[in-house]
Amino acid sequence: MKVYTASGWIAASSASVATLATYEFVATSGQTVFTGADANGATLSYVAPALLVTLNGVRLRPGDDYTATNGTSITLVSAAALNDELVVDAFGSFLVANTYTIAQTDSLLAAKSNTSTTVTKDSSTGAGTMPVGTTAQRPGSPATGMFRMNSSTAEPEWYDTVNSRWNTFASSPNEYSIEYLVVAGGGGGGTDGGGGGGAGGYQASSLTVSKTSPYTVTIGSGGVGGATGTATTSGGNTVFGPITSIGGGRGGDNAQGTSGGTGGSGGGATRAATGAAGTTGQGNKGGDSLNTAYEGGGGGAGAAGGNGIVGGPSGNGGVGLQWLNGTFYAGGGGGGTDAAAATAPSGGNGGGGNGGSSSAFPTAGSANTGGGGGGNCSLFNSAGTRPGANGGSGVVIVRYLGATRGSGGTITSAGGYTYHTFTSSGTFTA
Repeated sequence: MKVYTASGWIAASSASVATLATYEFVATSGQTVFTGADANGATLSYVAPALLVTLNGVRLRPGDDYTATNGTSITLVSAAALNDELVVDAFGSFLVANTYTIAQTDSLLAAKSNTSTTVTKDSSTGAGTMPVGTTAQRPGSPATGMFRMNSSTAEPEWYDTVNSRWNTFASSPNEYSIEYLVVAGGGGGGTDGGGGGGAGGYQASSLTVSKTSPYTVTIGSGGVGGATGTATTSGGNTVFGPITSIGGGRGGDNAQGTSGGTGGSGGGATRAATGAAGTTGQGNKGGDSLNTAYEGGGGGAGAAGGNGIVGGPSGNGGVGLQWLNGTFYAGGGGGGTDAAAATAPSGGNGGGGNGGSSSAFPTAGSANTGGGGGGNCSLFNSAGTRPGANGGSGVVIVRYLGATRGSGGTITSAGGYTYHTFTSSGTFTA
């Protein structure tokens, strides 16, 4: 049998060459059993009861006129006469090509129900089974409509392409994830042979923000470098919604305490004192002064301030940390000195100002980096005019994947991310 398609005639059955086979036998006198090759040389074969038997053109009734059970022979009830013609029409099985049996289909469905990619329902009173996996096993290229059971969080989740994130079923569509950097103002450098200012507190992480709640941004100012009639001050705190980074500690000096001030990172010490402590998770301690002439550098987000050693030099500022945009922030200020020293201690990478030497003033921490100000050298200026350098102001940066969604700050785009940079106080609205 053939079926006509757009590509032409194709076989309708994959089980046999034909769906009907005809066998013709010429009887001998008194013959009752017909088997083997027929008059045309074809060997009798059938599948009972799918056959028709005629004798001299008269259809015979199975059971009454003949028996056919074994698939290879026909036995007549009444013997045929000489030259009687017995014709057997045997029907072949009809099967559609490339199909599954019921048993094969049931087996495939049972196997699929145990995979991590198929949702099944056990019964009318059962429950659906969704894919299960850890957070790390989420699909690498998720698409709208995907949902799964997160075994790390013990919560079901679904993928939202608008906000490019996995949501729990309790999540609000008005929320999305951001990454943030919050850096406080750096501390001022100490005067008259003072320690370096500590870097502003550094915090960087991720946060889920809501479109219905604005986030207040307060940028901490840099601390003031000490001078005659002016006290050295620590940097100001920087606030982004619920996140507060602590201002960097002031550098040590004789007037306000030789150990410097505590802060996001601690100020460097002077006059053989110990540097001040930083805030856990935001910065490091200031460097120590190991004798009365060479002072400690301010602590940085990435490392403690360098120690001022006996015979020099004074300590460099502690190094800052590099954020996701590739820039370093929150370096400590270099320590000053109370001795003739031509080499100025370096500020920490991340905006820290250099310490003063006998031939150069200290430098201020860079604006909007949270860098600490450099401490001054007592021999560079006449008595009473030996100021430390100011700390750098803080900064808040928010970034998220995709096009601009929020408002506030200076908005830029790079590498598929949108950035909101705040160098002065304001409001971020998601």
